[in-house]
Amino acid sequence: MRTVIYPGTFDPITNGHLDVIVRALTLFDKVIVTVAENREKVPLFSVEERLDIIQEAVKGLGDVEVDHFSGLVVDHARVREACAIIRGLRAVSDFEAEFQMALMNRHMNQDVATVFLMPHDRYTHLNSSIIREIASLGGDVSDYVPPVVKEALDQKYHHE
Repeated sequence: MRTVIYPGTFDPITNGHLDVIVRALTLFDKVIVTVAENREKVPLFSVEERLDIIQEAVKGLGDVEVDHFSGLVVDHARVREACAIIRGLRAVSDFEAEFQMALMNRHMNQDVATVFLMPHDRYTHLNSSIIREIASLGGDVSDYVPPVVKEALDQKYHHE
């Protein structure tokens, strides 16, 4: 069984993230979507809320598990017996930082590869920050996020 970790803050998960998960399922037997607890970011949704939202969003996609971690992703990959880490690349501007992180991860654990996947081009302009901003201003994000996320954003921002 080839398992891959897909780490991120997922605050919130978008259709671009889901597209990467679907693509990863064509390459791996199991995808573990793992919410990273980042001390430098103040998330809109708690870890528990994100886990619940992601769990609902990935229903029916295949062998997808949802968990969370704090610390080094390569350590979490080792614990979860993953052979690789998935990272999404939206644009060339993402590449440099992701490349440096992949090299550092390889240095820390040579048994875990980093695989870069690009979402469909209709999602390359998306990120969670933009989604939060649009939703906070009352804009319609339903083309960019699964229904469970739109509902959660509406509840957070009281736009019903």
